[in-house]
Amino acid sequence: MAHTPRGDSETLAGLQQDISRISALSEVRAAMAWLRSREPKFAQWQLEMARIPAPPFGETARGEWLQQRFRELGLEEVSTDEVGNVFAVHPGNGSRCVSLSAHMDTVFPAGTPLNVRQQGNRLYGPGVSDNGAGVAALLAVAAGLRAASVPHSAPILFIGNVGEEGEGDLRGMRHIFSSSRWKDSIVASLILDGAGSDTIVAEALGSSRFEVIVRGPGGHSWSDFGAPNPIVALARSIQAFSQTSVPSSPKTTFNIGVIRGGTSVNSIPESVSMRVDIRSTSMAEIERLEAALRCALERAVFEESEASEKRSPSQRRFSGLSHEVIPIGNRPAGELERGAHILQVIHAVDEHLGNTAQVQRASTDANIPLSLGREAIAIGGGGSGGGAHTLQEWFDCNGRELGLKRILLTLLALAGA
Repeated sequence: MAHTPRGDSETLAGLQQDISRISALSEVRAAMAWLRSREPKFAQWQLEMARIPAPPFGETARGEWLQQRFRELGLEEVSTDEVGNVFAVHPGNGSRCVSLSAHMDTVFPAGTPLNVRQQGNRLYGPGVSDNGAGVAALLAVAAGLRAASVPHSAPILFIGNVGEEGEGDLRGMRHIFSSSRWKDSIVASLILDGAGSDTIVAEALGSSRFEVIVRGPGGHSWSDFGAPNPIVALARSIQAFSQTSVPSSPKTTFNIGVIRGGTSVNSIPESVSMRVDIRSTSMAEIERLEAALRCALERAVFEESEASEKRSPSQRRFSGLSHEVIPIGNRPAGELERGAHILQVIHAVDEHLGNTAQVQRASTDANIPLSLGREAIAIGGGGSGGGAHTLQEWFDCNGRELGLKRILLTLLALAGA
């Protein structure tokens, strides 16, 4: 959902003047010239990284690769925390810093063929855009700052984080803002996710995901006829839950994406499960749908247990059904205030560059700081891409320069160039 930017026009005009001043600095002009001339290096980094598997909870090798790149660039305080996030610092003054981050993980499971290659200006392969484009931009901006010795007041913290995709459930960013040494130091978070320069994610789409399991005694379809059937109970719960009303505003959705269970057509299963995804910009709506899911399940189990007693021809007594709802994902919702400084800055940068970008809602690493009331946005790393989360993923290097200028100017405005 796109929004027209709001805010104090006088403040925005002042920021535009500030962006113009920053872009005119000789060091910044030198950094931009350096970025313009190094596209082959950026593509090389992107291809190298995409060839290193980084399945959910398996980002270690890619993290080691990123650590080495940070050291080669001459960044300071290069380190890795206990969950696998990689950090480096471009020094400044004071203890308050601005972070620039990109997630290292992919959605692809271990063993996925990584046929990563380049054809002209296009790169192909799983994860080459999401988030190869983000990590390449992270390194490019760090390298440009170092090459041109660009001055800035606040330290800049560079982060390659783990666990953004799928069941990673934002674990890297959660750790940064709950347990890391940086959790109270970061005053603004600029997050790089995927390709492009036409979006600003300033609204965090919340989601809750559940594994629903129904268990029973099981048995033979002939000799144990009448035993309560977990599949029937699950089907009843799906039918009831799917009738739950959802508002159009705030937009709220639900999906049943996976069903598992049973062993053969002539067996009453001992267990069956499904995976449910609930999304909304409102945590209250997410909680309401979770309650509806639990209510539908409890009612369905009760009804199937009652029905089993009636359909048993011998009035044989069977043990009953049990059920369990296990949370497997929880991404908090949040929204940046329209007058937030970081949002005003990115609008001023886009105005300066003649770039058109829309404020959007999505589920990204920005969910965590936004849910905590912290200033954060997610933007692309430039260029263009497609086929995300498929083996046919691609990235086009054309337009990367605009994205890098956008990131650099926003970062320097936030860090006080």
